[in-house]
Amino acid sequence: AILPYGRVSCLIALNARRARVAAPTCGESLMKISKQEQELVQSITRPFRVTRGDRFRLAGIAPGDTLHFDSEDKPRAQEALKKGVQYLAALQDQLYAQDRWSVLLIFQAMDAAGKDSAIKHVLSGVNPKGCHVTAFKAPSAEELDHDYLWRCMKALPEHGRIGIFNRSYYEEVLVVRVHEKLLAAQKLPPRLVTKKIWKHRYEDIRDVERYLARNGTLILKFFLHVSKDEQKKRFLERLDDPDKNWKFSMADARERGHWDDYMEAYEQMIRHTASEQAPWFVVPADNKWFTRAVVAAAIIEGLGSLELHYPRVDEAKQQELAAARAELMREGRGARAPRRGG
Repeated sequence: AILPYGRVSCLIALNARRARVAAPTCGESLMKISKQEQELVQSITRPFRVTRGDRFRLAGIAPGDTLHFDSEDKPRAQEALKKGVQYLAALQDQLYAQDRWSVLLIFQAMDAAGKDSAIKHVLSGVNPKGCHVTAFKAPSAEELDHDYLWRCMKALPEHGRIGIFNRSYYEEVLVVRVHEKLLAAQKLPPRLVTKKIWKHRYEDIRDVERYLARNGTLILKFFLHVSKDEQKKRFLERLDDPDKNWKFSMADARERGHWDDYMEAYEQMIRHTASEQAPWFVVPADNKWFTRAVVAAAIIEGLGSLELHYPRVDEAKQQELAAARAELMREGRGARAPRRGG
């Protein structure tokens, strides 16, 4: 049977080919997502998209879920991802040229969930000049002397660019909540550190994301939901493979002792910060091929909603271009033919 992702692959491939051979008129969009394509992409993203947190429960999404696909579909999904990468590259080119929207992609996950590989594989085809990845580690002394949003706000993407946050300001309601001693290092006035601090931070984050959305930033947030057993498996692979030893840290292993606390923190984070303008995608992460497929589909869906197109050229500019063409064509006239021989 032909599964939906196979059809998505064909549709993406068809549009990618059109993108390479078509000569669009001024202002025409290279790639338009048809209603059928939207429905197919949404069938993959919809089960994992969260825009209303009040009904969300993390237990409702299994880390090993692959919808109706199985391991036999892995090669087809990988091929579809290649076509999706081409599709994203074309959309990003329009985003950069139009210079109106910016895109912020936020990735959060437990260690070894596959954030780096998802970013690498899904966005491998985009133009580096229009895309920037920022990985947020433990805050520096300078960063601790500012509010917790400061370092992330400095890294927000410009119009026409895609900004990728590998971890983000959401760490402030995750690791800082699980290890509250980290909160003390932020030098907050004692009277502001109350039982309502997490509620206040959720409110701050929602307000910031609403502001960004109202000013032309498309925000897509991904929580790669890996199981504790799969994380253990991947940690052991890092220990067994000399080329992956550098990825392993004892601190990562110790954090497993706080697994339940982290899952509660992630659930509360999603419940309190999911919205229409900044949705969460809770992506099953035990199967990397499926994780990448969902992430790619969500980004394609998001960019496709922006009505991207190349800038329209007015009549005066068209006359200028015609004059430039005529000038270039005149350069070759009357020129001597190159001499042959020695």
